[in-house]
Amino acid sequence: MLLNPVISKLSGKLVVLASASPRRLEILSNAGLRFEVVPSWFKETLDKSLFKSPYDYAVETAKQKALEVAHRMPFKHLKSPDVVIGADTVVTVDGLILEKPTDKQDAYRMLSRLSGKEHSVFTGVAIVLCHDKSGSDTDYKVVDFYEETKVKFAELSEEMLWEYINSGEPMDKAGGYGIQALGGMLVEYVKGDFLNVVGFPLNHFCKQLGLIFNSPPESPAHKIKRESDEAWSLVNSLSEGAANGEVELLENGKDVSQSSMQEHIVIGPECSRQDIPHSIVSLLDGFKASKTLFTASKLKVFDVLNSSNSLTLEEVAGQINASVLGTERLLEAAVSLGLLERVKQQNTSVYRNTEQASRFLVSESPESLNGYILHCNDMVWPLFSHLENAVREGTSQHELAFGKKNEDVFQDAYYSKDEVKIRFMDAMHSIARVTGKDVATAFDLSPYKTACDIGGDFFKDDLPKADLYILARILHDWSDEKLDVLLSKLSKMCTPGCGLLVSEILLDEERKSPSRALLQALSMTEGKQRSPTEYSDLLQKHGFTLKHINHTDNLLDAMLFVKEDPNDRRTLLGCSSASIETAELE
Repeated sequence: MLLNPVISKLSGKLVVLASASPRRLEILSNAGLRFEVVPSWFKETLDKSLFKSPYDYAVETAKQKALEVAHRMPFKHLKSPDVVIGADTVVTVDGLILEKPTDKQDAYRMLSRLSGKEHSVFTGVAIVLCHDKSGSDTDYKVVDFYEETKVKFAELSEEMLWEYINSGEPMDKAGGYGIQALGGMLVEYVKGDFLNVVGFPLNHFCKQLGLIFNSPPESPAHKIKRESDEAWSLVNSLSEGAANGEVELLENGKDVSQSSMQEHIVIGPECSRQDIPHSIVSLLDGFKASKTLFTASKLKVFDVLNSSNSLTLEEVAGQINASVLGTERLLEAAVSLGLLERVKQQNTSVYRNTEQASRFLVSESPESLNGYILHCNDMVWPLFSHLENAVREGTSQHELAFGKKNEDVFQDAYYSKDEVKIRFMDAMHSIARVTGKDVATAFDLSPYKTACDIGGDFFKDDLPKADLYILARILHDWSDEKLDVLLSKLSKMCTPGCGLLVSEILLDEERKSPSRALLQALSMTEGKQRSPTEYSDLLQKHGFTLKHINHTDNLLDAMLFVKEDPNDRRTLLGCSSASIETAELE
């Protein structure tokens, strides 16, 4: 309710969350805020010993995360945000700052230190307001604050400690625990904002938004820090030992401190930027960016650059057998998208892969997405070229795009060619290479001794006996009728207690995001994208009950179902839609 008055103030503005945390995303989404997620690249290497208090450290980290995204987006994402939100959560006990554990032993040390004690959870939040000046300059005005919550742990036995650590939950949580999930069993009491411990102090955030957008000009809420471009360019010096408020900044040739950069400014209609539809503008050019990636991959640009430390324009053009002019424009576009780097060497420029390109775009890389990128270029792009027809008819345009009927795409003559089968399998494997670890470790699967990853012609072939069955990227492709056939066959093979691991892109319950799933649905396969509740309803019909959900923050999410005993009345009393309420969120 607190957000309602300021929602209208943010209408038409590009609001960005500079965090990949699924917990922060969920908290803000549930509050009704519309925003995009752009994870920050800021390296959290600030020297903690130079900060007077833990919350100073958390606030400074949050601010640098948000500023990094605010500065990067106009160049890397081709759009400028209006508001960027950064946050950083730390746990403190005995004067020490505990962040995310590096391994199980680190998690053990953290949790042992928290056992039986009261500790503090601080979340620093920074709200960066971006305002265009004349020319291409931008003013960045920062409102920052922190919230503290007290948490008391019970005395933890060695057995309980290791049982919790081996669940895998501590590894991506500040302080080594997640209060909203299994970690809640370790807690005796909480004093303060519960959501602050989860990762974002929603109440305090709403109040700050209200002050920023609703208070009169003379209000203290408008005494906001102004961050110049020169100040932000010195961010990395903080990593080398400068503390909050102690960095010397250069502005107009003179040394000034951060404290002297504060000024009384008015945030209101008279100085707000003209509404520019940045999201629409980015969509206009989105297909060009995709095709740039596809073409560079098809021409093996990333492989060529990987074979040498760096190459000149002419050397790249020669190796990919393309014109110098065309290669130059392709490479420049790739640089603007953050796929390549161009550096000066003596009297010429050379090109090389970025770290991400080396990791994900070189075909021989262990985490390469090259196979899936080529699949998108060769198979998905042609289908989307006929999207108007697909929408009018409500059917796939496989025949129009490829001259082949699509009654059953996997039995189509086009897919009977070995080289096409291999290309399709390589595309699927490239996704598995990137997502497999997160999906496989999303839950504790140790109770299951044998597993079967379902593939092939599963409508006709018999299924082998296993303790755990895996359905990865399968359920969204098929009609309800065909899924009934598959799931009925699967249900008959499963005994009570048998597990079913489902890996798909999970829609939110309002079917508004993630857009990647909804865009994929436009290929007009006979299946559909689903939310966790919809998957739960589908599987419940065949005797599978949802036990755990994990939004992995990867390309695919995970859900774990268990085959229930039909003779156990306790499993039959609740409706399937309610199971989503009791399923444990990882």
